[in-house]
Amino acid sequence: MNIGVIGCGSIANTLTNFQLKGKLNVTISYFYDLDKDSAIRLAEKVDGEAVESISELIKKSDLILESASQAAVRASIPEVLEGGTDVIIMSVGALMDFDFKDKLEKLAKENNATIYLPTGAITGIDAVKAATMGDIESVSLVTRKPPVSLDIELEDCDEKILFEGKASDAVNKFPKNINVSSTLSLASGVDADVTIIADSKVKNNTHEIHVKGTFGELVTTTSNVSSPDNPKTSMLAAFSAASLLNKLSNTIQIGS
Repeated sequence: MNIGVIGCGSIANTLTNFQLKGKLNVTISYFYDLDKDSAIRLAEKVDGEAVESISELIKKSDLILESASQAAVRASIPEVLEGGTDVIIMSVGALMDFDFKDKLEKLAKENNATIYLPTGAITGIDAVKAATMGDIESVSLVTRKPPVSLDIELEDCDEKILFEGKASDAVNKFPKNINVSSTLSLASGVDADVTIIADSKVKNNTHEIHVKGTFGELVTTTSNVSSPDNPKTSMLAAFSAASLLNKLSNTIQIGS
């Protein structure tokens, strides 16, 4: 399976490193970025090709992984699906625009394509999906991040609540920081209650999930190391994308 990539930043860089180490069951062959130098740099690492356009990427790829931005999802993914190409979306926040999400689903069905949303930088999504077979009463997420990853400065030992509200609002106000809230909301079918805190006492991006329903209660905490290339991105997000790519070719499928 030849993989094309939209967005040649920290996630794509991690994936190419995995490929060089023989940790991927697929081949990342084609790279596209508005910054062509970034695409060329990654392509040269794995003897791949930097392409000139999304349409060229579609023609050459069996599956396309988006790791750019919500804006890139809106601009490019409809064309990908119209071409009948499967897609992995990392910037899940774009799908909290439910009209746009419905449009993508319609295009995927009409063109026999599949949309994959990786678990990303949180834990418990399999359990959350299972819980939807019953009734879910509440879904909440508390995210704590070092101030640098939120582009603010705080004194040592200080913390500041930057947002309290619904995930659908959080993804618009923090488009590069809180895709996890979108994944949680889409998996649960509930627009999650979200709190975002800049906390100078934490070194890692930390996500606390609390879900209650007829199944019982789920509480998880994930403390993620930031990507060395981008403090806004957790390493686990890239790991999740790699795991999904490998899962597509696995004979035994683990997880719901």
